[in-house]
Amino acid sequence: MSSAKLEQLSARLAEAFADTLKASRVDRGELTVEVAPGDLLAVMSRLKDDTAFGFTQLSDLSGVDYLSYGEADWQTQRATAAGFSRGVARGSVHMAAGDGRRFAVVYQLLSVPHNQRLRVKVYTDGQPPRVDSVTGIWPVADWYEREAFDLFGILFDGHPDLRRILTDYGFIGHPFRKDFPLEGHVEVRYDPEKGRVVNQPVSIEPRTLVPRVIREEDWLHSSKPVQETPDA
Repeated sequence: MSSAKLEQLSARLAEAFADTLKASRVDRGELTVEVAPGDLLAVMSRLKDDTAFGFTQLSDLSGVDYLSYGEADWQTQRATAAGFSRGVARGSVHMAAGDGRRFAVVYQLLSVPHNQRLRVKVYTDGQPPRVDSVTGIWPVADWYEREAFDLFGILFDGHPDLRRILTDYGFIGHPFRKDFPLEGHVEVRYDPEKGRVVNQPVSIEPRTLVPRVIREEDWLHSSKPVQETPDA
């Protein structure tokens, strides 16, 4: 969508919802608005039913965990200053500190009649995190909300059948939370003595890998000539 159309849509949203919108931002050719949890259903219903907007399609719904968002340095045990496996020099990454709100739900909406897209974000309330279900507005949100519940532990009030959809029966925890260990808590193995599969505490040793990063500016400004491979 062109920047002019985005600005027009942003202005129409600001006029229609007045103080209901907590924030509105156009960035990289996309418009994102934020609403309070208590206003979510009213805003979403109007975005769908009002022909001036016509966002009849919910394209996607996802959870976000902002734990540790805004911390300046990558949490690695070791990082080299050069080479292919280089990580990052401490203090070289600067980000704005977070505001303490941890979980959010992000909705991607599409208006087919107006050929427009809109991103709506809502931060969750309470502990455990919870927000109203939009399945009564877009039935397709059913499995999306179940996925966000399974992976992030976000509860959707009013959902007709909120249960896990990706993890196994009896799974404990929510694997997309940033405080959930990458190796998990439980591993599965076959026990020949018992003649069946058993669950046991994970035996993988926790470790932090240094990310591999190739920075474009390094080879662009390097004085070392690039060796070309001759044609076979």
